[in-house]
Amino acid sequence: MSIESVSPLVVLTGAGISAESGVPTFRGPEGLWRNHRPEDLASEQAFQTDPRLVWQFYAWRRSLVAECQPNLAHKLLADIENRLEQFCLITQNVDGLHQAAGSQRLIELHGSLWSFRCTSCGHRWENRQVPLPDDLPRCPMCLGLARPDVVWFDEALDPSRVQAAVSAAESASTMLVVGTSARVLPAAQLPLLAKRGGARLIEINPRSTPLSAQCDEVLHGPATKVLQLWVERFEP
Repeated sequence: MSIESVSPLVVLTGAGISAESGVPTFRGPEGLWRNHRPEDLASEQAFQTDPRLVWQFYAWRRSLVAECQPNLAHKLLADIENRLEQFCLITQNVDGLHQAAGSQRLIELHGSLWSFRCTSCGHRWENRQVPLPDDLPRCPMCLGLARPDVVWFDEALDPSRVQAAVSAAESASTMLVVGTSARVLPAAQLPLLAKRGGARLIEINPRSTPLSAQCDEVLHGPATKVLQLWVERFEP
């Protein structure tokens, strides 16, 4: 059987796929930074109150993620993309490891740690400098104050990215859901949209999720191991 049999293929990934690369989740008690919860720093209100503190938090996160490398699961998805004409990767992660592995047909629902956005003119640009300088980042176009180009807890997702993800899900023949809790909206709705459109749903996760009962196939285990076994079903 050729991998073309699963095309158009849409893949949705979450934090679980990057966990094997050592990317911390920054959530829960172990995610405290200087006695602050990430939820209290990743917000528009926090940025307006103390932009320097927020930028220090994101500089710290960037320094940790910069030490991480794409794992086999990231690389396998990049390889699948190269083999399929109809492919889309949707990720909830902001760590940039999919791009580092070679993925190009990618929708970053929650933005990227490696992208800045101007709070004045809206200009976006990539910045991979680690560590960041002490001065607050400024826009190269208008010198306005820059912010991390990520979706904070009190913000809605970029409508254009959501629409692109919805369109991809609705056109899928197969949807592979890898390393996501299936609890965060609107990403958690995408597999259901794909299922409604007739797609075959396959979940790869160490444990069951709220999505598991809706899937045609559930494969339990770490993403690196299970995704490799799934790929080996197909002819090279």
